[in-house]
Amino acid sequence: MRKLTLVIGIGIGYVLGARAGTQRYEQLKAQAQKAWRNPTVQDKVEQAQEKVKETAPQVAEKVSGKAGEVAQTVTEKVKGDSDDDGNDDGNGGGAHAAGAAQPGSAFGA
Repeated sequence: MRKLTLVIGIGIGYVLGARAGTQRYEQLKAQAQKAWRNPTVQDKVEQAQEKVKETAPQVAEKVSGKAGEVAQTVTEKVKGDSDDDGNDDGNGGGAHAAGAAQPGSAFGA
């Protein structure tokens, strides 16, 4: 009988909590919508959109240039590593490759 009472109590608590949670969610949602419709907020949104439109081409150019540099560096590194030890395993010479546990380190003990 105690278990049944406990289950009923939990069920009632859940239902009441869910209702209160739904009401609070609706309140927060209404406040967020009101804030979003605020003319000051919309003005700032428009300013941010304009700034993005102005700077996007410059950012894209910089990212593209850096991506090319990184690709070239990686290609050179991979070619250099595969030539060092005769194996094309990407380790570049064995146990002392980046990420390998070193003697005296926490992982190489």
